[in-house]
Amino acid sequence: MRAKITYVITAAVLVVYFVLVGSRGVLLIQEGTALTVTFGCAVLILPLIGAWFLWKNTQFVTKANKLAAELEAEGGLPVDELARTPGGRIDRESADAVFAARRAETEDSPNDWRCWFRLAVAYHDARDTPRARKAMQHAIALHEGRA
Repeated sequence: MRAKITYVITAAVLVVYFVLVGSRGVLLIQEGTALTVTFGCAVLILPLIGAWFLWKNTQFVTKANKLAAELEAEGGLPVDELARTPGGRIDRESADAVFAARRAETEDSPNDWRCWFRLAVAYHDARDTPRARKAMQHAIALHEGRA
């Protein structure tokens, strides 16, 4: 729940920032000189890119949470079986062992979104965020019938 609250607050701050930057772009365009209109248009592009990124990221998180809820209802969420250091960090060797098991499971069932979801969690635990995201995107695509 804490992560959701943080995400909502961060998204709200970004929206306020986009509005402020966008208003500055409009003010620059209203000046009417070639230079300020050019800068104003360039400034307006930044909030549009940011809003698009925020929208895509929110869609991804919503879909991933939907998969997690469905997998939890089925009793298929991965169990936290990772060893931890005294400071609470995940032990690298433990994460690698779980990752190997999840990868083998996914290779055995490459069209099962559940396996890809669990592989994404294993990538995340191994601190490989780009691959975790790609695996989760593949799980979402499989769940939606797009893969």
